Amino acid sequence: MHSPAAAAKVGRVRWSDPGGTEVAESIDVPARKRLHLVAGRFNRALTDEIGRHLDVELTEANVATFANGEIHCRYGDSIRGGDVFIVQSHGADDAGSVNDALMEQLIMADAAKRASAKRVTVVIPFYGYARQDRKSEGREPITARLVANLFETAGAKRLVSVDLHSGQIQGFFNGPVDHLTAMPALAAYISELGEDVMVVSPDAGRVKSAERYASYLHAGLAIVYKRRTKGEKNSVEALAVVGDVEGRTCILIDDMIDTAGTIVSAAEQLKAAGAARVLAAATHGVLSGPAIDRLKNSVIEKVVITDTLPLPPEKQIDKIEVVSVAAILAKAIRAVFEDASVSELFDGTNLS
Repeated sequence: MHSPAAAAKVGRVRWSDPGGTEVAESIDVPARKRLHLVAGRFNRALTDEIGRHLDVELTEANVATFANGEIHCRYGDSIRGGDVFIVQSHGADDAGSVNDALMEQLIMADAAKRASAKRVTVVIPFYGYARQDRKSEGREPITARLVANLFETAGAKRLVSVDLHSGQIQGFFNGPVDHLTAMPALAAYISELGEDVMVVSPDAGRVKSAERYASYLHAGLAIVYKRRTKGEKNSVEALAVVGDVEGRTCILIDDMIDTAGTIVSAAEQLKAAGAARVLAAATHGVLSGPAIDRLKNSVIEKVVITDTLPLPPEKQIDKIEVVSVAAILAKAIRAVFEDASVSELFDGTNLS
């Protein structure tokens, strides 16, 4: 069921014989490391796939919801002294909202801590509230920091996530953070498109990420530049493409696609600039509100996302293709369990 790493630890027991003489005797105490992989109710399929890569069975947390909406959790097996990895994406589906997913993982972490787990690691393929990572205006919260604080309070000692909206979130958690990237999975798909590929950032904020993909793929780089009207929200004065995309296959790279407004607008500008083909690749397919209709009616040929968030049947259209990050997460979990370096495992591609 588990893949424990066994070792022998020598201890000494002191006792007195009937004559009052103190005697010391060595004994061997087997030290076992036990990996417990636990799935939340949101995106269970991803955790199942991670378990197959690790060749471990999932530890059941027996999560249930009371009639009034409160969440309860009780581990079916003993996890005392174990290395517990709790996997949960902060997304919305038939099981509930983003807030339900977040609260459920917090409760599972608290239960593991109180069940005497040796270490609790929260694995968050999609980190909720990541876009609220700073104050852009007065009287606003920094909710990404609040979420990190909540997990610390719940008993999490380590955090694993994939393509955080901004790297600074790693500093919000007062413990080790393994910031993974879906780039190997997405780049494997992109590399099959041929040599005449141009990686494109949909706006100035994602240039760094696009640069990493361009370097990884040995491809060119372009940027869609948006100049906003000063003092007016949601008002774009002009759009321009920085870079020669004429006749090229352009891949728009982003960390997430939410309502798809930015990515569709950028695709239109690329086509207007002479791009032969436009595709999009993003780690997290949030796909809220009008996203599916916008993508369906856009000039984008194909949208490649990962399974950090589940894709419900009503959002499964021909343009969307899903690649899995289960192998990436499994490699990271195994490295953490074996106290190995996660960054060396990924040759530093997980660092941003």
